[in-house]
Amino acid sequence: MAVWQLQDAKARFSELVETTVKKGPQIVSRRGVETVVVVPIEEWKQLKQRARPGLLEVLLGPGPRFENIVPERGKLRLRKPIEFE
Repeated sequence: MAVWQLQDAKARFSELVETTVKKGPQIVSRRGVETVVVVPIEEWKQLKQRARPGLLEVLLGPGPRFENIVPERGKLRLRKPIEFE
């Protein structure tokens, strides 16, 4: 992956896009710190789809279990009956 400085990426944006499409992801740095990655849309869609677990994976995965979701009942307080005259 090539590293582009932010000012170069802005000035040569069309070239950045073409390079990304032809050669793959490109890194853009700001003040010497790698900040973002520009990726082709197809690769982005694949990454996004792989990152989202399916329902089966969620249900069978090691996530939290809700074994006792109904709290125990305490003793009920009885109300005094209403007296009608």
